[in-house]
Amino acid sequence: MGLRYVSFRFLFEFKRRCGLLKLYHPIGQQFERWISFEKWHKEAAPFFFKSRLDFLSVQGSASDELTTKAHRIFRGEVQFFQGEWRKIETEDWMTNWKTGHRYDIEKHWTEIPDFHPVYGDIKYVWERSRFSFVQIILRYDALSGVDSSEWIFSQIDSWIKNNPINQGPNYRCSQEMSLRVFNWILVLYFYRDSRNLTEARFQQLIFHIYWHLRHIRSNIHFSRIAVRNNHAITETLCLYTAGLLFPFFQEAKEWKASGKKWFEEEITYQVYSDGSYLQFSHNYHRVVIQLLTWAVSLASIHKEKFKDEVYQRALASINLLANCQDSVSGQLPNYGANDSSLFFQWNDCFFRDYRPSLDALHFILTGKNLYTYESEDRLWFGLSKSTLQLAPVEPIEGTFSFEQGGIYGYRGKDILICMCCTNYKNRPSQADALHLDIWYKGKNVLRDAGSYLYNTTGEKVKYFFGTESHNTVMIEDNDQMLKGPRFIWLDWSEAFDCAWKFDGSKIIFNGSALVYKYFGDINHKRSVVIDQATGSLTITDQVSGTGKKRLRQLWHLDPGLKDSITFKSLDGSEKVTSMKFFSPVYGVLEDSLQVEFQSVNSKITTQINFS
Repeated sequence: MGLRYVSFRFLFEFKRRCGLLKLYHPIGQQFERWISFEKWHKEAAPFFFKSRLDFLSVQGSASDELTTKAHRIFRGEVQFFQGEWRKIETEDWMTNWKTGHRYDIEKHWTEIPDFHPVYGDIKYVWERSRFSFVQIILRYDALSGVDSSEWIFSQIDSWIKNNPINQGPNYRCSQEMSLRVFNWILVLYFYRDSRNLTEARFQQLIFHIYWHLRHIRSNIHFSRIAVRNNHAITETLCLYTAGLLFPFFQEAKEWKASGKKWFEEEITYQVYSDGSYLQFSHNYHRVVIQLLTWAVSLASIHKEKFKDEVYQRALASINLLANCQDSVSGQLPNYGANDSSLFFQWNDCFFRDYRPSLDALHFILTGKNLYTYESEDRLWFGLSKSTLQLAPVEPIEGTFSFEQGGIYGYRGKDILICMCCTNYKNRPSQADALHLDIWYKGKNVLRDAGSYLYNTTGEKVKYFFGTESHNTVMIEDNDQMLKGPRFIWLDWSEAFDCAWKFDGSKIIFNGSALVYKYFGDINHKRSVVIDQATGSLTITDQVSGTGKKRLRQLWHLDPGLKDSITFKSLDGSEKVTSMKFFSPVYGVLEDSLQVEFQSVNSKITTQINFS
């Protein structure tokens, strides 16, 4: 991780344990006013929209799905991670319903752990406090003409009442605080003309937004040095946004300048020039896509511009994700860590449908449609035109390679193949070297199992983040890399000699990876032969240096699709089937059929056919 990371973490932990961080993040702040509601209402800085009145022309088109969700939310139900719905008491912002643990609101945030074997996954508390649910209500109000402002402001009142500044779990993560600020800003502008936005409510909201921003700014280098992923992008963008929209704060000028500078640095560092993303996760890459859409649109409204590299990396990101996207469902492989983050869901599409997010950013960058329809997301990001006019993205037919991120693929008639073959320069997400994902006629027939939970049993963490949940080769029950603490992998795998070649009607991918370094460098070579005449795939895995250890070639498929795919061993390897797990969204478990071929030889060859 490097000296900078280690030294920062050491100093941060020293400050936390000796109480210095409590001094930087004080409690019991005295109430303060910066601007009256009347003055703000007259002089509010430009945003994506002025108020709810901007949406009156689109009344009457709320879908049944949107209406159902809104009514469930009004009844006190909360949807967790795009999955399960639960009834939560209005005043309860502290309880993890999965474990029943209620966090101590009297504790300073530095005294609360992110993960605990008894408390459970803190994300079950954070999810509601993001206030992402207000997006559903804003959409419902905009598309049906209803005014739900009193209900939304009562939710904010409740949160403020039950979450003293810098105390409890909801001040534990600066990214979560940034998302809360984004959603409160959306509420503030959407309902700016509502009689339910009183002077008192406005002042309380502005006061708490200010202390959120103070916290984020004070702790920003934890994300920029110790974390250095989508958290840093979110938080720096929040500071830039606050500097633009709240110039009456005394720190606004510095927040805006620093936020913009750091946002540019994070985008150019985290997004590689070919569009690959350093977290090696499609879901987190989409998070960045949405943050870029917010940033580019807001800057454009304020007649500001980022460095050219920001726009280049944004377009390159769209190019990569669009090429890895199934054209029927709009989905991508369940690649890398996936906590079901979708910061802005301005549509009724399934969580894993990437089209609305990619369409919105593509439009503001190019002025052109990426698909045959225009997403509702454009409306909410204020996208009526593009001032950039960059060259539009056109997904590739045939083979494609994104070498910096180690993503290789092929798109043909009815089939999409994506492979992971990464030579890491940033920390890996999962032990998935030479994983193969296949979509056939809009169905993910061979799939990545996902992530499930970041805080669960050791057995499930090993399965979902390790090698066994991927369509690759495993030596006995060992992962390709050595698992370290939390999200850390040691002895990173190294990919090399990855390339496509053509032989008549056959298209061939060859790739190699050094794996299992912790018990001796082992070279895994994988060959994937696509026969365009028959539509079959022939996969050959050869692993050197294993001795007589059992080699396992793993395949994971939806049990409901097992009749649409057949496996044939071409070398007499033993076939074994078992039921394992699949996690389509965070916290949700489904059955998955695991087919594997086992051999004590160093080579396994299998033919796959589709019907």
